[in-house]
Amino acid sequence: MKIITYNLNGIRAAMNRGWLDWVREHAFDIICVQELKAEPGQLDVSLFDQMGYHHYWHPATKKGYSGVAIFSKIKPDNVVIGCGNMDYDFEGRVIRADYGDKSVYSIYFPSGTTGDVRQGVKYQFLDYISAHLKDVHKKRKKLIICGDYNIAHTPLDIHDPKGNKNSSGFLPDERAWMDTFYGSGYIDSLRFFNKDPHQYTWWSYRANARANNKGWRIDYIAVSENLANDLVSAKIYPDAMHSDHCPQLLEMKW
Repeated sequence: MKIITYNLNGIRAAMNRGWLDWVREHAFDIICVQELKAEPGQLDVSLFDQMGYHHYWHPATKKGYSGVAIFSKIKPDNVVIGCGNMDYDFEGRVIRADYGDKSVYSIYFPSGTTGDVRQGVKYQFLDYISAHLKDVHKKRKKLIICGDYNIAHTPLDIHDPKGNKNSSGFLPDERAWMDTFYGSGYIDSLRFFNKDPHQYTWWSYRANARANNKGWRIDYIAVSENLANDLVSAKIYPDAMHSDHCPQLLEMKW
């Protein structure tokens, strides 16, 4: 089973950059997308049908903003739109698909880069999503949590840890949340296989950052520890150029 997570920074823009051709080439089984910036009615969704994907969308109420989706070759048993919090559901941040005893999330964590107000929203979301996942995990024991977490977890996950020590996305409290999250029974699937530095999934459009690989790793596929024996491989695709992010792949036994 091939699962990817990908912040597309606008699905229509990504499609214009050849994203669908890239998906056809790789034939992923489950695609978790964040930052749609579109509703299904604003693009030709029959293209996904033709490719054999069932597709489930949770766009933001505000047009051109946020939004998550799951595209799946396998039809889920159940799909849950949202996370039960109107503030976050208004912004289209969480969707879940259930397959037998496994559940796959696509989550778009808030960014705090625009100032203190949104940073506060981010911290509130981190608290809420922790409690939400803990509650879901009581019934859904095998979780695969894909998404743009908007946090670089360790100095290994950012090109300039000293220069960004006071930057949203690498603040001590954010990184501590990641420590607690992984310590509560989850595996960072990429680091499970690859401990190398310079494995980034997002680059600023400024200062030729991507060409120089001056990036951040803020996109993750976390899996509950009871899936450890099912993990086969994980990697990023830094040459996928459909967004300012790149996707991460997880291959696992299903």
